[in-house]
Amino acid sequence: MNINERHQHILEKLKKDGKVNIFALQEEMGVSGVTIRKDLKLLEDKHLMFRIRGGGSINNPYAVDRPIDEKELINSDEKKRIAKAALKLIADTDSIMIGSGTTVFEVARALFPPKHLTVITPALKVGVELSNRSNVEVLQLGGLIRPNSSSVMGDYAMNMLNDISCGVFFLGVDGIDLDFGISISNLTEAALNQKMIDTAQTVVVLADSTKFDRRGLGRICSLEQVHFIITDRNVSANTVKAIKERDIQMILV
Repeated sequence: MNINERHQHILEKLKKDGKVNIFALQEEMGVSGVTIRKDLKLLEDKHLMFRIRGGGSINNPYAVDRPIDEKELINSDEKKRIAKAALKLIADTDSIMIGSGTTVFEVARALFPPKHLTVITPALKVGVELSNRSNVEVLQLGGLIRPNSSSVMGDYAMNMLNDISCGVFFLGVDGIDLDFGISISNLTEAALNQKMIDTAQTVVVLADSTKFDRRGLGRICSLEQVHFIITDRNVSANTVKAIKERDIQMILV
């Protein structure tokens, strides 16, 4: 195959499967891995695809930092189903943490506990939503407010967590990647989420299927630090299998 034929073959595979693998392309086209990598770079430079670890993808693997009001409009039905499933994990615990993000905010909207529950949160919208809710006591973390997420961040919020322990942490994310792990689009918020993970006994990631195979700027943790991932059924079977093999419970709604 000449270079044009190779590029056409790669683009056809991307259109069909959404991804291509370097080793598979080597066998199919009878060329070296070096040649394939050069082809992928050329196609990426033409904005026809994105390079990812071990190959290429038709979808952008990097999460975009959008304002929270814009995020609320994306996959809203899926987020509500995910939040409903998340409520079942609260059980009889007397304290939970709800992070920032539109999916975890749906947990706050749906939360009407029959018994007393303390909710710790950096998210202003969560605090306001639950401030007058029966059986709910809110511990609002303090600090600088990040406009895009309407959530606090920084050392002051982290210091408040030094003497706190809670049962379940519901974590909103921008990216879930098998190699990079769990990530978000802001480094300072990533650091606060790391601290909240250290504070919780159980970590539950809530994310719709668009967050998979994506990477935010700031890495929060490895997949191995997560106990549950709740998502919708549009995640690929291969991804679900790979995550379950790491002893993480996947709940598909």
